[in-house]
Amino acid sequence: MTSMPLRSLGRSDLLVSAVGLGCNNFGRPGAATEDQSGTSRVLHAAIDHGITLLDTAEMYGYEHGRSESMMGAALAGYRDRVVIATKFGHIEVKNPELRDTPHGSRAYIRASVEGSLRRLRTDRIDLYQMHTPDPETPIDETLSALHELVDEGKVLHLGHSNFSPEQVDEADAAARAAGHPRFISAQNEYSLLVRDADAELLPALERLGLGLLPYFPLANGLFTGKFSRDGGPADSRIMRQRAHIVDNAPWDAIEAFEALCHGRGVGMLEGTIGWLLSRPAMGSVIAGATTVEQVAQNAAAASTGAPDAEALARIDELFPARG
Repeated sequence: MTSMPLRSLGRSDLLVSAVGLGCNNFGRPGAATEDQSGTSRVLHAAIDHGITLLDTAEMYGYEHGRSESMMGAALAGYRDRVVIATKFGHIEVKNPELRDTPHGSRAYIRASVEGSLRRLRTDRIDLYQMHTPDPETPIDETLSALHELVDEGKVLHLGHSNFSPEQVDEADAAARAAGHPRFISAQNEYSLLVRDADAELLPALERLGLGLLPYFPLANGLFTGKFSRDGGPADSRIMRQRAHIVDNAPWDAIEAFEALCHGRGVGMLEGTIGWLLSRPAMGSVIAGATTVEQVAQNAAAASTGAPDAEALARIDELFPARG
C-alpha cells in the first residue's frame, strides 16, 4: 500500500493527508453509503489507505446531521487517527432548529457546534469551517464566537468556505485587528473546468497563508475516467440525477487531457489529482467516494507527482485560467 503524503494546512501546524475524503455521500439516499455499514466500510478503508482528513458538514446526509452521526458511529476507536473537518451555517440550508437565526451569529455557532460534537461523538473538532458568508452578521461577531470555541478546546482550527477574495482579506484583517484566531483554510470550488480562483483567490490565500481545500475537484466525477461523451455508469449519481453534466462537458478538451495523461503513463484520475496538488496554496484534494475501490484509487493518486512544465503548459491551453 502506497504511503500517503502529508501536508501542513496553510501556515498552521495541522497536518492533513494530500488526498482527503469528502463525506457528503454518507447517508445520501441511493448511494452505497446510504446506510451505516456502507459508510463505515468506506471510512475505514480511507483510514487504512492513510487518508486522515475527513470533510463533512452539519447539512450533509439528506437529513440534517446524518453524515456526522454516521461518521461518529464509524469512528469509534479511530478518532485519534483522523482530522475531522466539519462546517456550520450554509445560507440556503440552515439547521432546522435555527432557521430564523443568522448563521454567522454567536447563537447559531454555539448551538451548531454542540450538535456537531454530539453527533460526531468527539470532544473537539479539528477544523471548524463557516460554510458560506453571512451578510447579516459582522465578521467580528463570528470571529469572536469562534474564538470562544478555540479557547474552550472544542475547536482547534478555523476555516471558511465560499468566501470571495475580498471576504478572505476582510476576515483575516478583522482577526488580526482584534486578536482572534485567524482562518487557516478556504474551501472553494476549483477544478480543471472551474479555475476562477486562479485570478485572485489563490494569490490571496498564498499571501495570507491559508490552504485551499477544493470542492468538486474532479468536476463531479468527469475526471475520474469513468465517463465519456457517450455517458457513464448507470448507477452513478451523475447518470441518475445530473446527466446534463455529461451532456454539456467540453469533451474535446477532456479527451485531449486524457491522452496527455496516458502519454505520461498515468490515468486521468491520477493526472488530475497530480495537477491539483501542484497548484499554489493547495492543502488537500477532498475527493468523495462511495466504494472501497474508489477510496483506494483516490489514495494512490496522491503519489502521482506533478506534471512537468510542458504538460502544465498544455493543460493551461486545454483549460485556460480565467481572469
